[in-house]
Amino acid sequence: MEIQALLITFREVLEALLIIGIITTYLKRTENKQYSKFVWLGAGLAVVASIGVAMLFQVVFTSFAAMGSEMYLKVTIMLVSSFLLTQMVFWMAKHSKNLKGEMEGKMGQLVTTGNVIGMVIHSFLVVLREGVETVFFFAAITGGDIGKGLQGWGAITGVVIAATVSYLFFKGTMRIPLKTFFKVTGAFIVLIAAGLLVQGISMMQDLQIIGSVMPHVYNITWLLPEHPIDYAHYLRDTGVAPVFSGDVGIFLKALFGYSSMPSLEEIIAYIGYFVVIYLLVQAKNETPEKQKVTKLKKQPKTAYTNNTAGHNVK
Repeated sequence: MEIQALLITFREVLEALLIIGIITTYLKRTENKQYSKFVWLGAGLAVVASIGVAMLFQVVFTSFAAMGSEMYLKVTIMLVSSFLLTQMVFWMAKHSKNLKGEMEGKMGQLVTTGNVIGMVIHSFLVVLREGVETVFFFAAITGGDIGKGLQGWGAITGVVIAATVSYLFFKGTMRIPLKTFFKVTGAFIVLIAAGLLVQGISMMQDLQIIGSVMPHVYNITWLLPEHPIDYAHYLRDTGVAPVFSGDVGIFLKALFGYSSMPSLEEIIAYIGYFVVIYLLVQAKNETPEKQKVTKLKKQPKTAYTNNTAGHNVK
């Protein structure tokens, strides 16, 4: 869980700091530094609002727990979080190249009109988006105990690393191609999203919301149990200890959705998720310019040949 928390907070906090940093740097460069306080005001209000969202979510989760329905809420959170994580990766992959230009263009319009309220609202929405996503992701990886996730070393370390990277980036000490950087971190986020999807499907099968054609395609508990309890049970039943500790299994389960006894539906969903991601990436890489070049390459050269032939005859 701590590794997940580190990756998520690092990614979310870094995105927010990069955007705010781009805006304030632009204001300083255009000699409009006096507006920076309104940008930071919006960002601060967004942090407070995000804490409020986390507290509200905790109240809702507690209410569901009191009704004995918290498992259904957990499943919903996992599936929604998997979708949001995936969407976040694709959004940043699309906008990272022109992120600086987009932010500066928007802020330039607000500065020209002197729209101070717009500056506050703009920075507020930018940071709030990251904050609300963080709340959902932490709810998913902690089973609803957001406070526990935020208090761990993973979340704190993620924030510190993100702040350090952001500081070095804007000081010019660190040269990072944003597109490449977000591709690398995005790959880890996609793995987490796939794991949450599979865990959601597993929980739905446990709750008998959906059935299974083959509950256990294989059983490798002897090699790597997915929980210390499974390790203890296997040792008790067979008298032989599994090759790897259950602590390793629970770590991989939390990070990537590992299962020592997956159902057929879990395997299909896991593989299918990456197939869909691959197809989406391929589709996005096929830009209109590339499509035009490909189309021209495929066109027959008849017209060119005829013109050349006619010229030679003359």
